[in-house]
Amino acid sequence: MSELCSLNNDIDLSKDEFSVRGKGEKIRVVFLSNTAKDALKKYLDKRVDMDEAMFIQFGKNLEHTKSLRLTSRSIERIVKFYAIKAGISKKVTPHIIRHSFATDLLQNGADLRSVQALLGHANIATTQIYTHITDKHLHGIHKKFHGKSRKK
Repeated sequence: MSELCSLNNDIDLSKDEFSVRGKGEKIRVVFLSNTAKDALKKYLDKRVDMDEAMFIQFGKNLEHTKSLRLTSRSIERIVKFYAIKAGISKKVTPHIIRHSFATDLLQNGADLRSVQALLGHANIATTQIYTHITDKHLHGIHKKFHGKSRKK
């Protein structure tokens, strides 16, 4: 989440990707969908401030604030607010969204090394925590299809 907080509004939206500096000062590439690019363009077009931060605070009592940059806690509150507004009754956090992203990739056939790179994990063991979901899926496939050609 610190990567999101530290983004500046100098990202070239004509590209489908940009670089972020993650833990350990490692740089990795983040890819943008067309939907994300369109949403960012609309957001940036509506801004009238000169703050360098990509994502900023809006509202009252900001005149005493040094920076308009969103904090990790602000992002957590925003995610929670919109999850409730969307009618999601389960707990939703930025980390859960990240987990859902990784799970979706794996369930749709992405390999573990690619997911590791997309998440910016230095160690594959960190990424392997997401495989429990695909293990259940594989168990179902095994049960459904293995040994079907044998006569009972």
